[in-house]
Amino acid sequence: MKDHSSNIVKSDEVIGVSVKNIDKQNLGKIEEIVLDKLTGQVHYVVLSFGGLLGIGDKYFALPWKAISYSPDDKSFILNVSKDKLKDAPGFDKDHWPDMVQDQWRAIDTYYASSINH
Repeated sequence: MKDHSSNIVKSDEVIGVSVKNIDKQNLGKIEEIVLDKLTGQVHYVVLSFGGLLGIGDKYFALPWKAISYSPDDKSFILNVSKDKLKDAPGFDKDHWPDMVQDQWRAIDTYYASSINH
């Protein structure tokens, strides 16, 4: 991620960035940013996790507030274990859900303990 004088970045400086947990274990990388098209608010980032060389990856929608950026590691930090992530609600990269359905609002609850207030 480029060094900016503010916290504003372009989407291509977020997509592809690795995500680690607080134990510095690699959890995957950011694949997409999901926005509200009317307000422009970022609702989720989509993390790819698992698989090998992009095959068998499972995707997870993470609330933007659940991740933080670590300039030292040049990665995002998600405060969950690999086991908790494996059990999280996810989806296949070729079959995206309708993220406005109530079931996807439960994602915020699932990651609530990870959100830095």
